[in-house]
Amino acid sequence: MIRMARAEDIPAILDIYAPYVLTTTATFEYTVPTYEDFSARFADITKQFPWLVWEEGGKVLGYAYASAPFTRAAYQWCAEPSIYLSPEIQGKGIGKQLYTVLEELLRRQGYRVLYALITQENHASIAFHERLGYTHTALLKDCGWKFDRWLGVVWMEKRQDFVDSPSRAPIPIWDIVNSSQKLEDILAILSLS
Repeated sequence: MIRMARAEDIPAILDIYAPYVLTTTATFEYTVPTYEDFSARFADITKQFPWLVWEEGGKVLGYAYASAPFTRAAYQWCAEPSIYLSPEIQGKGIGKQLYTVLEELLRRQGYRVLYALITQENHASIAFHERLGYTHTALLKDCGWKFDRWLGVVWMEKRQDFVDSPSRAPIPIWDIVNSSQKLEDILAILSLS
């Protein structure tokens, strides 16, 4: 049910994302990205980072991915995970499964610090991240404007196998899933296959 996202999943992914843009403050985007813009975003992110989907009966119902929270070289061991689920699968533990796999892939790539930026009023997402071991790092008060009001952002972090001196930069996701450590093997190790 968990697999790597493919370009042909983009329409289904956009269908999941659109209501978050149009009706919630979970994302600070005002308009739903076009297929072309989102395809470019997807291609750019998946050069380095994992993008997973949850599929049931051939239908994509959720997705989780990571991206770079910062662009300067010294931050290259940091990643920002994100997750979006269709309403029919929320509250069923699927988000935790997607995040477990995502975090393991990021760990294997060499990422050490994960940052979640969550709209302050999104109590469910804050609680979700707390259950997964993320801790509060900062509150960015009234930094975003959406739906005619100011919104704060909670900054949370999780540290993975932190080492004092990394031996290499994080490797691209495809070096993990196209190697002997295929996604199916990782899912089996995590007992999620």
